[in-house]
Amino acid sequence: MVGASLARVRAESPLVHNITNLVVMNTTANALLAVGASPVMAHAPNEVEDMVGLARALVLNIGTLDDAWVGAMLLAGRAARRRGVPVVLDPVGAGATQYRTETARRLLAEVAPTIVRGNASEIRALGGGAGGTRGVDSVHETEAALDAARSLAAAHGCVVSVSGAVDLVVAGDQIARVRNGVPLMTRVTGMGCTASALTGAFAAVAASPFVAAAHAMVVLGVAGELAAERAAGPGSLQVEILDALASLRPEDVDRRARLEGSPG
Repeated sequence: MVGASLARVRAESPLVHNITNLVVMNTTANALLAVGASPVMAHAPNEVEDMVGLARALVLNIGTLDDAWVGAMLLAGRAARRRGVPVVLDPVGAGATQYRTETARRLLAEVAPTIVRGNASEIRALGGGAGGTRGVDSVHETEAALDAARSLAAAHGCVVSVSGAVDLVVAGDQIARVRNGVPLMTRVTGMGCTASALTGAFAAVAASPFVAAAHAMVVLGVAGELAAERAAGPGSLQVEILDALASLRPEDVDRRARLEGSPG
């Protein structure tokens, strides 16, 4: 059950190493703290391999990429692979520019991430479908990315998590759908990046990457629903989501979970 995964994150407080983007560092670090994990935001090439050795999960997010950060991601990702540390890749904006798309594909090839978490347009751009993004925002619904997600998962032996109005999680023949969340979450920058960070926390403790990816999306979606009941708009929603993540009880997330596909 999802609540058991949440309880385990809180009990173990796994260190999650993030090489992420400048827009969301504060947001995702606070979300990880709120859910009970321990974040570290380290991107210097001369320390990322050592930091991975201390971490239980690595999150790579290409939102504000440049060559130095890409190099650090490759160093950290290879070190994580050698050590058996799960890696979550967020290919922010893949399909929007050649540089982003090629960087995401290089990370897929050289790092072999455990979980790829993106929006539908990003997953379509990487999985062989027609991409197309509006900046870093998706122009496709999640179901339109299902075939691309299956292709990406098969080609790279990874779990693919596609966020949207209904989240999809794909691993081989397994498909889970998460129907939690509220539309107002799309008005807050960094919600997808927060989903990736939380996926890292759950990947550190869950029985499988498929379970981790699905449970992370449920927890964020339920937190969004609870936050929306108190928020006056997108500004207060961001604060309320942090409070909801911190106060969420395992029994409440199990009661509110709208999860289809038996991910554990």
